[in-house]
Formats: sequence, structure tokens, C-alpha cells
Amino acid sequence: MIRTLRAFFEFCYIARRDVIDTKSLAELEEALDRFHQCRTIFVETGVRKGFNVPRQHFLRHYAALIRAYGAPNGLCSSITESKHIKAVKKPWRRSSRYKALGQMLLTNQRLDKLAASHVDFARRGMLVGTCLSYALYTFEGKLLLSCIRLSANYTY
Repeated sequence: MIRTLRAFFEFCYIARRDVIDTKSLAELEEALDRFHQCRTIFVETGVRKGFNVPRQHFLRHYAALIRAYGAPNGLCSSITESKHIKAVKKPWRRSSRYKALGQMLLTNQRLDKLAASHVDFARRGMLVGTCLSYALYTFEGKLLLSCIRLSANYTY
């Protein structure tokens, strides 16, 4: 079991390198082969019934993708999943599910505009405090002005 984990971690460490050459790719493929050979111990001991896991299958494609596109520089496949949830799943749930694509695109467009507005408002200092604190500030200022006017009109 430790050999399995060691092979997997070697694969991960090689895949996360900034620069991957042909020697590193050979080490990557060799570590993956060792992982697949050693992982059978988990099935033999009854820890798992099988290893039909999609992300483990994707490991087989790493070497070819690195050859085609270069080193992933620590990029994780979970990033695309979180973006998928934000850009597809949540807008789908907000839609009426009838011709949902247009509704989803409109939802994403509106959420992008809201996010841009939030950044702009924060930059301008418009998000400091609450509506109530602003109303109290305004009320206190008007109250102070009316007191000054009253005292100016009052003769001693």
C-alpha cells in the first residue's frame, strides 16, 4: 500500500513541475505504471472493491496532454469543476428549464455585471457601513444644522 501511495505521489510531484522534459515524462509514465501495478493490493485485501475512478483514468492522458500543451504548472482539474458549478449548474437551477441556455447566459451576464459593480463600488468607498448607518449619519448632520440655525436665531 505504501508503494502505491509513493508511486502516486511521485506522479503528482512530477506533473506539478514547472518544466517537464522527455526524461521527466518517462519518469511520469513509469510512476503511473507502478501505481497501477501496486494498487491491486487494495482490492486483494478487501479495502476497495474496484478502481473505476474517473480522475484516476484521466491520469493516463497526462503525458500526452503535456506533450501537446506543455507543463500544467500545478493546474488542478478541480478548478474546472468549480467553474462548471458556478457557470453551469447554479444558473441551470435558477432557470425555468425551458430553453434554459438563453436564461443561463443571461444569468451569467448579470452576475458578471454585479461582480464588476461590486468591485467599482468598493473602490469608490460606497460599501462602507450600512444603509441604516448612512441614514443616521445624514439625520444627525441635519439635526446638527437645525440646532445651529436655532441657536443663531435665539437672542440671549
